[in-house]
Amino acid sequence: MILNPFEFATATRIYFGTGVFENVGKLAASMGKRALVITGGSPERAEALCQQLDASGVSTSVFAVRQEPTIEVATSGVEMARQHRADVIIGFGGGSAVDTGKAIAALLAHDGEPLDYVEVIGRGKKLTNPSLPYIAIPTTAGTGAEVTSNAVLASPEHRVKVSLRSPYMLPRAAVVDPSLTIDLPPDITARTGMDALTQVLEPFVSHKANPLTDAICREGLVRASRSLRTAYKRGSDEAAREDMALASLFGGLALANAKLGAVHGFAGVIGGMFDDAPHGAICAALLAPVMRVNIRALRERDAHGEAMRRYDEIARLLMGDPHMRADDGADWVADLSAALRIPPLSSYGITAGDLPEIVEKSTGSSSMQGNPIRLTPAELQAALAIAL
Repeated sequence: MILNPFEFATATRIYFGTGVFENVGKLAASMGKRALVITGGSPERAEALCQQLDASGVSTSVFAVRQEPTIEVATSGVEMARQHRADVIIGFGGGSAVDTGKAIAALLAHDGEPLDYVEVIGRGKKLTNPSLPYIAIPTTAGTGAEVTSNAVLASPEHRVKVSLRSPYMLPRAAVVDPSLTIDLPPDITARTGMDALTQVLEPFVSHKANPLTDAICREGLVRASRSLRTAYKRGSDEAAREDMALASLFGGLALANAKLGAVHGFAGVIGGMFDDAPHGAICAALLAPVMRVNIRALRERDAHGEAMRRYDEIARLLMGDPHMRADDGADWVADLSAALRIPPLSSYGITAGDLPEIVEKSTGSSSMQGNPIRLTPAELQAALAIAL
């Protein structure tokens, strides 16, 4: 088989391993002298980072993101960075902090406002300048945002989540230290871990998959399958935390260079419509239902195609058994979700009456275009109904 041409892009440098966090001060000092540090809702967690930066001669100002990022939050961060005269941006936290940092670093290098540049609801202008130097430091194992070239921002006014996207937004450095995830509580470990699992599964069956992302996804599937339950039950297990940090990193690398699928096609829409629904939790609730509906549709319309073969391989990778088939893999994911106490979509106020609108808004999403088979509106609604 002749391969289709492909490209692969990621952060300029990736630093992975227990203890790499201790080098951030020197790394930041090589990029600038005044840092804006973007944190999650607990800015006190960044105290050790700020001490490192201070010891390396880098002055700091802290900007806390206490919810999933919005266009307004990104605008406020840009204003604070300009007041501080920041010349290096550091995102320290979960996907919200890391994405906000990417957005701020990009917008600082451009005139105008975010709505000039965001997709779907924006004015369609492209980001044409390199971002300010940006260091991404994830403290959860889920989104892989430290190696992706977009930032997801909510617009409550439009009830939608949209992306600010450009190759210029790839971080200058991604610092992935599994020890930073040791103190994550079980519920956050569960939902971020399921997001990581989703992001090595969907690109593997995407029509944009390539040999490089395939290798990354296979390794990520094995590591997540053997360690997510352990990380949930025993958060101090260093080997499990390392596996999940790698699975998350691999998911970011894969999705940035292949495509996602219906899980993320739904998740962006649901996250914009229902403010209290965390992204990882949405993906966790949807993964098994979307797998079931995709497998059923493939069996009916493309039973001997590559995507069907790949779902069979996913089952074998997840379960470590060469005899497993696609349906076994979907059952395994459903059992994992139950063991991790993943709540149904209805727990966020979503009802059967909301499903047609979610389907309508999701159909044109970028992620939905990567799904291995085009699902009918009825099939999309069936997947959502299972997740309720």
